[in-house]
Order: sequence, then structure tokens, then C-alpha cells
Amino acid sequence: MAPSENTPLVGGNNHSDQSGNALPMHRPTSFPSRLNPNAPPGHPNFVSSVYWLFTSSWVNILLLFVPLGFASEFLHWPAVWRFSLNFLAIVPLAKLLGDATEQASLKLGQTLGGLLNATFGNAVELIVGIVALLQGQLRIVQQSLIGSILSNILLVLGCSFVAGGLFKSESTFQQTAAQASGSIMMLGCITVAIPAAYQGSSRMSALLTGGFEALEKINKHADETEHGLLFISRGASLILVAVYALYLIFQLRTHAFLYEAEEADEEEEVPMMTPVAAVAGLLAVTLVTSFNADYLVGAIDETAQEYGIPKAFIGTILLPVVGNATEHFTSVWMAAKNKMEIAIGVSVGSSIQIAVGVIPSLVLLGWAVGQPLTLYFQSFETVVLVASVVLVNTLIQDGRSNYMEGAMLVSLYAVAALSFWVEPDV
Repeated sequence: MAPSENTPLVGGNNHSDQSGNALPMHRPTSFPSRLNPNAPPGHPNFVSSVYWLFTSSWVNILLLFVPLGFASEFLHWPAVWRFSLNFLAIVPLAKLLGDATEQASLKLGQTLGGLLNATFGNAVELIVGIVALLQGQLRIVQQSLIGSILSNILLVLGCSFVAGGLFKSESTFQQTAAQASGSIMMLGCITVAIPAAYQGSSRMSALLTGGFEALEKINKHADETEHGLLFISRGASLILVAVYALYLIFQLRTHAFLYEAEEADEEEEVPMMTPVAAVAGLLAVTLVTSFNADYLVGAIDETAQEYGIPKAFIGTILLPVVGNATEHFTSVWMAAKNKMEIAIGVSVGSSIQIAVGVIPSLVLLGWAVGQPLTLYFQSFETVVLVASVVLVNTLIQDGRSNYMEGAMLVSLYAVAALSFWVEPDV
């Protein structure tokens, strides 16, 4: 039987739009009495809220890995166990973050709810990035963020196009909103490419004017180049943060109508958590995730060396897939229900948050704590990112999608994953 508009998600739980939009979601019209015996329908109490959060999906079974991840760190288990257990622990934690964010958004209204989604939608990626930054693993920071963007716009969006194409020959979505999101995404991509162009042009100029001796001189005086990269990156980050704030105003206030789902899809939402319980859940889960992420990042070097797994593959492919687990499920499910606006909002919107919000914020945080994080990514990563954003923009410009376009996006992601497996660690 084909799913109807009221069909609940797995375990009776729907997901929120991670792009920062307060979008319609579908819930049962009342609470099962066994879940909330003391609260009337639509009026959950704190206990029932916590109960629902932890029992709303079968994915939460994986929460068993959270204490195991802690134990692996304190008992000094081998690095591969510390990495694997904390890796698996982050999957359900990402799910809980998405659910708690959605519930908190219901009572705060579209604007505040959207800002809350913008803050917590990529919480796992942000936490992993902050932990790696404070540990001085700047390449892990860059790789995980680039990988998150690629995972969202290639794997998540590609699977969504495929899922939508399985039920309809062609899916449609709001063309103007998609073009606006694509343009913002391109801005973030170009800003990442500019420092790489600066680095490359400095070396090329040296070769043309003084041959290899001049290039050797530049290498010996790398501090000058590093200073230039830091100046460009920090200045550009300030600009991007301002653009992201303007984008939130555009999306949530002045042009919110562009991002709204069709009226026929809207249904009255019944909260499953109290606002206090939802916010408390957000804070608690974020705190726990920060510890698991800390243990995970700390085990990357030893695991990569012991088992021959490239750090580039871990940072760019494995970590983002875990962090984007919630977005992936939500986007594919919405696309299968012919709600492509929500699917694109989740995948492309989440990438915008990373490119225009999280990356520059981490550069500025690195500036504050004395870590020289820049927007200069390796040339190979920059080329892959630019090619991916160009392909996505090409496919969403017409406001239509099909399974073939989805297959193209997933194929490019597979090629990128193969390439990152053999990319040398630097």
C-alpha cells in the first residue's frame, strides 16, 4: 500500500527541515495513552516528552553505543574500538538532535524556530569541527566540512531525486527558491576557491619570473603566504557570516513564501514534547555528542595508521555520512512523498549552512583561540567541490527532477569517494 500524506515515519517520528525552515510535518492527532497516560492529547508533560524522545524510533537502539564509547575512552581500549563505538554512538545522537530541534521549533514560531534549526541542524558537524579545531587537527576540520557539503548536495539530494523518481516520472519544486539557494551555495563555493587560487597564483608567478629557484625561496618564506591566506580567510569569513545572517532574513522573513510547502500539504501540528523538555533535550544531547566526538576525533590518527585507512577518506566520507544521517532519511522520505521542496530545503539548505555559516564561523573561532584555520583547502578538494556545486545548480535550475538526475549526483559522489580513498594525507 502506498504511503498516504498522513503516514508516519519509521517509529512514528517525523523529521524537521534542517535548512532552517519551519515546514509542515505530520503527526498523529493524539497521543497513545500508553505513552502519556497523565497528559491530555496535545499537552505532553516533561516525563512523556522524554519518553517519546527516546522511544520514537528504532534508531535509538543504537544509544547503547554511547556508554560503550565512553567506556572505550576511559578504559583505554584499542583505537579502532574507540573510533568505531563513538562513530556508531553519534548516529542516534544526530537523530535525537533533529527530533528535539523539530519539537522546540513548534512553539517558537517560524522565525525563532528557523533560527533554532539553523543552529542545531548541523550540530554534529559543528561539534566535530570545534573538537578537531581545539585539538589542532585543522585538516580534519576542513575535510569533514567539505565532506558534509558533498554528502548533502550529492548523496542526499541524489538519493532524494531517485526516491521521487520511483513514484513519479518527474518531480517539481519551487524554481525561484531553488535558484536562490543554488546561488548562495555557489557564493560559498567560490569563496573557498579564492584562497586556493591565491596560493596557486603565487607559485605560478614565481615560476614564470624566477624559475624553480624563486619557488624554493617562496617555500622557505612560507610565513608570508600563510599571512596572506589568513588575512583573506578571516576577512572573507566576516563577510560570509554577514551574508548568512542576511540569507536567514531573506528565508525566514522577507521572502518566506518562496520556501513554504503547498497549502494542501499543511496539517495542524500536535506537539509531542514540551518546549522546556525539547530545549533541555537539545542541550543534553549536544553535551553528550561533544564528548563522543572528542573521543572519535582523538582516535582517528591511530586508527588510520594501524589499519591503512586514509585520513582524507575518514574525514571527507565517513564522518559526514554519520553527521548527515538525519538529513538523509528526512530528505529521501519527503521526496518519496512528493514533497521535493522540503527535500531540497533539507539537503541544499544544510549545505548552505555549512558553506556560508559553519566554515567561516570556525575560521573566526580558530582566530580567537590561536589556531590558523584558513579557507585554503587542497586543490583536489576545491575542484571536487566546485564541480559538484556546478552540477547541482545545473540540475535544479528548471525546477524539475527525475531519477536519472539523481543517479548522476550519486555517481559523482561515488567517484569522489574513490578519489578520497587514494588522496595522500598532507
